[in-house]
Amino acid sequence: MKRLGILTGGGDAPGLNAVIRAAVKTAISVYDCEVFGIRNGYDGFLDADGIVPLGLEEVRGILPRGGTILGSANRGNPYARKVMRDGLEVTIDVSNEIVKGIEKLKLDALLVLGGDGTLRIAHELWQKGAPVIGVPKTIDNDIGGTEVTFGFDTALNIATEALDRLHTTAESHHRAMVLELMGRDAGFIALQAGLSGGADVILIPEIPFKFESIMNKIRARAEMGRKFSILAVSEGAKSLEGRQVFSRKGDEIYVPRLGGIGQVVGEYIENQGFESRVTVLGHLQRGGTPTSFDRSLATRYGAAAVRLAAQGGFDRMVALRCGRIADIPLEEATSIPKRVKMDDDAVITARNIGISFGDESKAKKKVEF
Repeated sequence: MKRLGILTGGGDAPGLNAVIRAAVKTAISVYDCEVFGIRNGYDGFLDADGIVPLGLEEVRGILPRGGTILGSANRGNPYARKVMRDGLEVTIDVSNEIVKGIEKLKLDALLVLGGDGTLRIAHELWQKGAPVIGVPKTIDNDIGGTEVTFGFDTALNIATEALDRLHTTAESHHRAMVLELMGRDAGFIALQAGLSGGADVILIPEIPFKFESIMNKIRARAEMGRKFSILAVSEGAKSLEGRQVFSRKGDEIYVPRLGGIGQVVGEYIENQGFESRVTVLGHLQRGGTPTSFDRSLATRYGAAAVRLAAQGGFDRMVALRCGRIADIPLEEATSIPKRVKMDDDAVITARNIGISFGDESKAKKKVEF
C-alpha cells in the first residue's frame, strides 16, 4: 500500500477529524504511505481542487475539533448528481467518473467515513472495482453491525445537558417542556438522553404514540403535585393516527427534511390546558468538541481502517463489537439498519421507572436476561 485516500460524506459528526488524524498518522508512520484527502465527499473527485495531500502537519491539532477539515456533502450521491443542462436541472450518473478518479490518483485504498447512505454508495463503487473501506459515522447510531458509531456519544451528551437545563426552568414555571432531538428513523438519542436526563415522556420513531397517552402522564404528574413535565421527542416520532412531520418536501433524490413534531406535541399540550414550551436542539447536536469516548473510538476506527486497507480487506467496515474493533462486510452493515427494539433493556428500564412512550404498554414485571 503506497497511496491512501480519505473522504467524509453525509452530515458532519464529532470525531471525523479524529479518524482522519489517526488514519494519516498510522498510514505514514507504519506503512510509509502517501495520504490524500478528498474534499466534500465523493464530489472531490469531480472538482479541480478536490484533492489535497495530507501529512502530519495537516492533521496536527485537529483531534479535539468538531466537523471535518475535508468538508462534507450530504447530497453528494454520484449515482444521482443534479446538474444544469440547457437551463434545465437533470439527474446524471457519474459513478464511473468517481472510479476513474480513484484510478487516476492511483489509490490503493479509499477510506469512506460516513453513514448508511455514504457507505451504501461505497459498496456499490466497490462493485465497480473501487478499493473502499468503510468507517461508521452518524450521531443517530443507526448503522447495523456495530455497537456504536462515533458522534453518537457527543450528541447524547449535548441532548442530556439540554434536558438538565430545561428541568430547572420547567419546574420554576410549572410547564411541560418539549425537546425535539434528531433521529429520523431511529430513536437512540431521545431514548438514551431521556433516560439520562430524567424525561417523563420519550417519543421515538419505533413506537407510534397517542396524544391522550401523553396527556395521561402529564395529568398524573400534576395530580401528584408535580406541575411540570419533560418530554424528549425524536424528530421522526409520529402519532398512531398520523405521519412524520416535515419542514421541507423531498423529491426523487433528496429525502424530505424532518422537523416540527415537537411543535405539534407542544400545541396539543397547550390546547389541553397545560402551559408548554418547545425547544428544537437541531444542529447543536452535531457541532462542537467530541467527547473523550468519541475521540478514542474515532482514533481506534481510523487506525484499524488503515490496517484493514493494508491487508486488502476491501468492501468491509470497521465496527465495535464486544468492546473490540472488528470488521464486517459493507453489505451487512447497510442492508439492515439498526433500530430501537421493544425488548431492548433501555426501553424496558424506561418503562420500569415510569417513563411513558405515549403508547399503552405497561412495564414488564419480570425481565429475562
